[in-house]
Amino acid sequence: MTVDFDRLKKRLEGCYVTIPTAFEEGPDFSVSHKTIRAYVRFLIDNGLTADTATLLAGGAAGDFSTMSFEERISVAETVADEAGGKLPLAFGGQSTSTLELVRLAKAAQSMGFDFLQVSCPFYFTHTEADFEEFVMAAVEAAPDIGIIVYNTFWTSTNLSFGMIDRLAKMPSVVGLKWATPRTDAMEFEDVTSNFSDRFTIIDNNLFFPYSAMPSLGARAFEVHLCNYWPEWGIKLIEEVRAGNYTEIARMMVDEAMPFYKLWVDIEKNYTSGDGYLDKLCMELVGLPSSRCRPPTRDVRNLYRDKTLSMMRAAGVPRLIA
Repeated sequence: MTVDFDRLKKRLEGCYVTIPTAFEEGPDFSVSHKTIRAYVRFLIDNGLTADTATLLAGGAAGDFSTMSFEERISVAETVADEAGGKLPLAFGGQSTSTLELVRLAKAAQSMGFDFLQVSCPFYFTHTEADFEEFVMAAVEAAPDIGIIVYNTFWTSTNLSFGMIDRLAKMPSVVGLKWATPRTDAMEFEDVTSNFSDRFTIIDNNLFFPYSAMPSLGARAFEVHLCNYWPEWGIKLIEEVRAGNYTEIARMMVDEAMPFYKLWVDIEKNYTSGDGYLDKLCMELVGLPSSRCRPPTRDVRNLYRDKTLSMMRAAGVPRLIA
């Protein structure tokens, strides 16, 4: 085992930002590497550093589910090249195949990524023992990088407290991207409070003012807003480190909640997927335009005015419309 656990665990703290994958307009929706570079440059030019953020290439908001293996690798190479070592990098390793996961893990290590994000295989309801072997396959294939386990309970097996305890015995598993169903059993709090010393917890439940408190101890946060408002994410991390939970709560209600409410509106009434609202917001601050690949439908024309109004009300800078 060669992974530097303490270094990687610390390096993962901050905003966890999925870089959307951009596509050319046209019948084959080919990957626009030029636009992906612009996305990464925007984040770096507006203040994200290794002290405040990790970039995820090829996650859900990065359209991993619509890309071939070769496209996923090429997107990761582009993100890594443009980031130029300025920020830590994670690579999305979601897959339904252990054999493909091994290939993704080896590729992530060879490209110099810090982390590989792994979720329980979707479509079939796999057992936790299946998932334990799945994660171990990634650990063995890429011993030099940290593994981030992502509990995607809405598409696959919901990981139990006992499963997290077993994952804690794998030294390469440094991060836990944690989301749970919201029930009276307080599964989110149970795992976070018990394992925040062992893993860097990435809050994927939007409990930021609460999860950042010492009793829970989350130290990383899934932040879509960074893609169009990097300064918001920087301020979030500053307030977390200052223990200013009242201000974090205000930021979530006044500035983040409108984005997520609009996302839910689109999911319920028009199309489903991830990253489409990020990219529309990014277009409205002057970045190149892109839709997601089908079957997610193009939201840009139908939701542009509503998105612009949301951004204005939240005080987003650099709006061009």
